[in-house]
Amino acid sequence: MAESEANLILIEGPLRAGDVPRLCARVTAARHGPGHDVICDVGGVTTADLATVDAVARLHLAARRAGGRIRLRNPTPALLALLGLVGLTELLGLVVEMEGHPEQREPPGGVQEAVEAGDTAL
Repeated sequence: MAESEANLILIEGPLRAGDVPRLCARVTAARHGPGHDVICDVGGVTTADLATVDAVARLHLAARRAGGRIRLRNPTPALLALLGLVGLTELLGLVVEMEGHPEQREPPGGVQEAVEAGDTAL
């Protein structure tokens, strides 16, 4: 098994509070040494609700306690939007991978737009 595959966890179905301890144990077990992120492929997660957000936050915390972090692979647009809405994407510095391409979210305040004097308000 390749190193990146050793750190991969497939997460499917609806996520509920009872799933969190088992998933956190999987994240801790999948972390192999410093600098090795755990990739959580959430493409099969069928829910985008606060229980799912709580699960993602707890997975991130478990990885941090083990000395690393998680990368979310293939989140649904609804889950990605909800994580952004509640502020977890920026707060946790979540790294999101879409179709295998990593995307680091821009830190808050990192992008500023200039306003021209003649611009009308939208």
